[in-house]
Amino acid sequence: MPTIRIDGKPYEIAKGTRLVLAIESVGVQIGHRCGGRARCTTCRVKFLAGEPQTMSRAEYERLKSSGLLDEVRLSCQIVCDHDMAMVALFTAENQPQWSGDTGPTPKEVVMPKAEFFHRDELGSQ
Repeated sequence: MPTIRIDGKPYEIAKGTRLVLAIESVGVQIGHRCGGRARCTTCRVKFLAGEPQTMSRAEYERLKSSGLLDEVRLSCQIVCDHDMAMVALFTAENQPQWSGDTGPTPKEVVMPKAEFFHRDELGSQ
């Protein structure tokens, strides 16, 4: 089981769990205003260690168009398959305008249907 470390606290997570759902499962109300479809960027995380070297095309395109590429990652587009440490950037706690509603519950599989590429491959296409 991979361990994710959020704000310094470690949690064991079932391998294959979407990171956005893993973060929620440990009590952090991370944003996912688009329902985890790589459209809104409210599920942003800043990696401290263990950043995945792969990325879905949807995540790459959204981060690039938003000027966020190489700054943050979208937790809705990451699958827990190794140990990682991160900070959740937008949560119900720091976004009071959400009134506790972080968005529609993301599906258990990465949406849109993801094919993962090494980050360097996406930048050269």
